Amino acid sequence: MILLEQGNPGGQVNPNMIEEAINKVRTGERQAFTTLITAYERQIYTYCKYILRSREEAEDAVQDIFVKVYQELGRYEKRVSFSAWLYRVAYHHCLDQLRRRKRRSRLLSLYKLQLVRDNSEFPDDSPVDKLFGTLSPEERGLLILRVVEQYSFEEIAQITGSSSAALRKKYERLRRKLIQQKAEEGGCARGEVAESN
Repeated sequence: MILLEQGNPGGQVNPNMIEEAINKVRTGERQAFTTLITAYERQIYTYCKYILRSREEAEDAVQDIFVKVYQELGRYEKRVSFSAWLYRVAYHHCLDQLRRRKRRSRLLSLYKLQLVRDNSEFPDDSPVDKLFGTLSPEERGLLILRVVEQYSFEEIAQITGSSSAALRKKYERLRRKLIQQKAEEGGCARGEVAESN
């Protein structure tokens, strides 16, 4: 079982250390995989939590993602950064989870659906939670990868399988949407929402 540790909460990761750990795992040193988990699990957990909107599902997703990464590590090619490859795995895993959730929810009765909504485990008590509550999973993912993780549009295109031009347009629309929301809530100063590059 993977435990969320305080190993590297969003800090800088040494790429040489990561590549060395990958090489060790590929040669059979399974213990070296803990280096990868420690380096990235907090970031992947945060990403999954905001996409799935559930702490429990995010914890399960992190475990599933790292199991998948361990099994597929032979397919990783150094032409993209390991973190971008890892986020790609996480992105597709979360989309699969959302599809499964959508199918399950169709089977629930109207009463049960109402109970789930009333007892939401993701309370709207912080501005970030309120903001993310108004966005689609795709928008949340784009915002996290671009603003929090600071990936380029080209790197996000590799992660999501979209074109970088399409991502730029989506990001611009998302920026305008957020500025509009902020203005409706009481205004924001020009430039308060980050300009896209």
